[in-house]
Amino acid sequence: MTDYTPPKVWSFDRENGGRFANINRPVSGATHQKALPVGKHPLQLYSLATPNGQKVTILLEELLAAGFTGAEYDAWLVNIGEGQQFGSGFVGANPNSKIPALVDHSLNPPLRVFESGSILVYLAEKFGAFLPKDLRARTECLNWLFWQMGSAPFLGGGFGHFYAYAPVKIQYAIDRYAMETKRQLDLLDKRLGESVYVAGPDYTIADMAIWPWYGQMAQGKLYEAGEFLSVSEYKNLRRWADAIGDRAAVRRGRMVNKTSGDPSQQLHERHDASDFDTKTQDKLAPKS
Repeated sequence: MTDYTPPKVWSFDRENGGRFANINRPVSGATHQKALPVGKHPLQLYSLATPNGQKVTILLEELLAAGFTGAEYDAWLVNIGEGQQFGSGFVGANPNSKIPALVDHSLNPPLRVFESGSILVYLAEKFGAFLPKDLRARTECLNWLFWQMGSAPFLGGGFGHFYAYAPVKIQYAIDRYAMETKRQLDLLDKRLGESVYVAGPDYTIADMAIWPWYGQMAQGKLYEAGEFLSVSEYKNLRRWADAIGDRAAVRRGRMVNKTSGDPSQQLHERHDASDFDTKTQDKLAPKS
């Protein structure tokens, strides 16, 4: 691996290894015909409970908790390990074949919204919540939202891939992305030392976007890398991560379209608030 010299022209090797090698390819578009299911609510979400998927389900559950009944939604599982994101219906909702994708059937014709940041802004504006209206506060919220969109690929596709998923351990790659991840964690820790929430005194979509990645990393829940990255040293970030993680809507949002871990914390599809059963509701009750 250390003696690799790039060829003059790159060619695709399907057997390049790695956890997701079987679904990676160098072209876009559908691989098979499959229509998307449509439930009873105007908002139809097609997703998986990765950090990017959790951003949207957390916001939807927060909107419902805040009394916005129009935010009721159907959440359909898209198993990316099986290549379901390459079905023709999903590609129609998101030509980039990445979860999450949202279709709003309250409009005629229905409106597709893809990219998690775009979905967060769309829903926040649609319901007038979790995105400040004041110019300065709104801009600061969007500053941090788009910081997350640009920074998280270094954490996930960079550090997470080479530390946890790559078929071989490459010290240069792990060191490079561990350094950048720790720089990002330090940035958030300093910011949260001067502000209750990332964008200011109020809880916003910036927090909902950042928490699934960096909050869970600060809690040692991503890539089993908490000790490796010494996340316990980021006290302000951990305070914020724990406070948001304790919110009932956040705990519900994390469960939606989840297929791994504790079975009692998995809700493969969500079509109504009653889908969170009594046992689960007890677990999700606000902590005293």
